[in-house]
Amino acid sequence: MRRRTRETWAAYAFLSPWMIGFVIFMAVPMVASLVLSFTDYDALRPPGAVGWANYRHLVEDPAVRTSLVNTLVYTVLSVPATMAVSLALAALLTRAGRRSAGFFRTVFYLPEITPKVAVGVLFLILFNGQAGLVNAALGLVGIDGPQWSTDGPWVKPGLVLMHLWSVGSTVVIYLAALRGVPRELYEAAELDGASAWQRFRRITVPMISGALFFTLIVQTIAALQSFDEAYTAFYGSAAAATYSNDAALFYLIYLFQQAFEFLHLGYASAMAWLLFVVILAITLVQVRLSRRFIHYEGGDR
Repeated sequence: MRRRTRETWAAYAFLSPWMIGFVIFMAVPMVASLVLSFTDYDALRPPGAVGWANYRHLVEDPAVRTSLVNTLVYTVLSVPATMAVSLALAALLTRAGRRSAGFFRTVFYLPEITPKVAVGVLFLILFNGQAGLVNAALGLVGIDGPQWSTDGPWVKPGLVLMHLWSVGSTVVIYLAALRGVPRELYEAAELDGASAWQRFRRITVPMISGALFFTLIVQTIAALQSFDEAYTAFYGSAAAATYSNDAALFYLIYLFQQAFEFLHLGYASAMAWLLFVVILAITLVQVRLSRRFIHYEGGDR
């Protein structure tokens, strides 16, 4: 009993840095933002209670609807594209030799450590409608490239393509999952005459479904909180006068503007809690649906 007690206190001691950090940097700010969401607060004067006024204003504010729709559309475009490209790259790496696979794994991961602000600036350079490298490359094959940074319908696809620059962490996850699939399953399926597509659909996808589900959750949450690249490209001080576009007004950008440009901190807190509810609802739906598609090795599903 004494030994178990000592082990328990040792576990708490190791967990205490995380627990203290969670309370100070997560729990307390969340409670504070919930309280502020019911106030009119500008950081210059004491907050004044306004009841549900901030939440009623969320329903009436057209910019909230615009930014939320933009964010959801970007998420729908970005998440499947990220997963598909990452899986394709991981599948290619499984065919590479040990040394070359390690090299390319590092190369694919390097963009992950690139500052997001730099990626936003790079977007303006590569996707400039007049002199960008992307349109120049399209011109070589006879395609007249769109105005990625000023034409509303092309803004979000351009940001999605730019996001594919940093899929390294997802590639590494998929590579580990693919290497965990027993080779005997592929050999048996090939002997039975299964095509490459059938082997991918019936063996690869079910066996790595856990990794697919994990990245689906993580990528969805990250896409719903997109901020850095779009803000740098379209709303930073150097680009706002030329490139500002409502098609790039993501929800977190509008929240940032309300909080730190207009000092509507109470309203921004209400926006933050709306985003929390949206993310929670989408995640719960994904978890619910996953029960039909996730393969549990040794289980019924």
